[in-house]
Amino acid sequence: MGKNSSTNKLKIINDPVYGFIKIPYEIIYDLIELPLFQRMRRIRQLGMTHFVYPGANHTRFQHAIGAMHLMGQAIGVIRSKGHEITEDEAKAVTIAILLHDIGHGPFSHSLEHSLIRDTSHEAISLMIMEQLNDSFHGQLSLAMEIFRNSYHKKFLHQLVSSQLDMDRLDYLKRDSFFTGVTEGVIGSDRIIKMLNVLDDHLVVEEKGIYSIEKFLIARRLMFWQVYLHKTVVSSEQLLLMMLKRARDLSSEGSVLFATPALEFFLKNSPERPDASRKKVFLEKFVLLDDNDILASAKVWCDHPDKVLSTLSKGLVNRDLFSVELDHNPYSGEWVESLRLKAAGLFSVSEKEAEYLVISDSISNYAYSDMDDRITIMDKTGKTRDIADASDMLNIAVLSKTVRKYFLCYPKSMKK
Repeated sequence: MGKNSSTNKLKIINDPVYGFIKIPYEIIYDLIELPLFQRMRRIRQLGMTHFVYPGANHTRFQHAIGAMHLMGQAIGVIRSKGHEITEDEAKAVTIAILLHDIGHGPFSHSLEHSLIRDTSHEAISLMIMEQLNDSFHGQLSLAMEIFRNSYHKKFLHQLVSSQLDMDRLDYLKRDSFFTGVTEGVIGSDRIIKMLNVLDDHLVVEEKGIYSIEKFLIARRLMFWQVYLHKTVVSSEQLLLMMLKRARDLSSEGSVLFATPALEFFLKNSPERPDASRKKVFLEKFVLLDDNDILASAKVWCDHPDKVLSTLSKGLVNRDLFSVELDHNPYSGEWVESLRLKAAGLFSVSEKEAEYLVISDSISNYAYSDMDDRITIMDKTGKTRDIADASDMLNIAVLSKTVRKYFLCYPKSMKK
């Protein structure tokens, strides 16, 4: 993917999951070459998961390219079944999936809502698309319509964002590949070949029902085995508390080492910026990646503040906190007693011990019976929700939100 080859932008990328991926349009090449997109090479797809699965060092860049590849396959299948997708629509939906995650911050979901509160990565992706659309003279307008779900062909949005979109099909297969957790392997080729469109709605032909069942089970297993693994939860809490402590110290007047981009977010409130400040926040946000956090954390290991140095050392050296999980919330009295113990052990105040003893919850469901449902279509054109069509899955179980409560605290407190 050399930058000196302006005559041929339809390059080929060798991807470890799918093999050779062709860049389908010149504008896709131009978007990939942008510093904004290249930044995604420096953002881990799975945040802190490499602390549990050492192979999980793949990036948002790789995922975006993979999702783009699957979109090309889906367009080909839907066209082959007699449904019109114009060349402009195909290009736009490909742009939409390529840029769907461009709004992620450092360590992906680990820090979502932490740097800018009440603002999802999808909202930031759309802000970036709006900005790019100006420099690309309106060439992203249709992609943004599809992304927002304001375009009249609703099934195109479903390919980008739904319970069976190209995003999910790629990340399950890719995350399974890089973590080595084989339970997440899905038949994405088979699922895509079974896609069809009925009444402007994405449907799956009946022959693909078993692949969908496996997809939903794989998603559930990957959440509890990978995404919400208790050691991953522990490392994410360390990261969050380290940044919270750095921000609190900064607001109290302490001068902390930080890269210029991170310094901005340490000194400014995480509350959602108003319209007048949105542009400044966005300019600073797109300069941030994993490296800003890690470089700062390495220096903070030697900071005189006991709380910040403890959290930073834990993150840099993978000296993670102990984690306890329960189906019921931990009592306030128990959490308070642990904080008192931490205050004594680390010679910090009870207020400071709140950074070291963390109590919260995590939740997940594999299938939502409220969102865009996965629809199965039989040979006669009759449709049923996967929950009704499946004779094996108890979708009521898969769609139930499972909540687990956790308690994190330094391992030395166990002694």
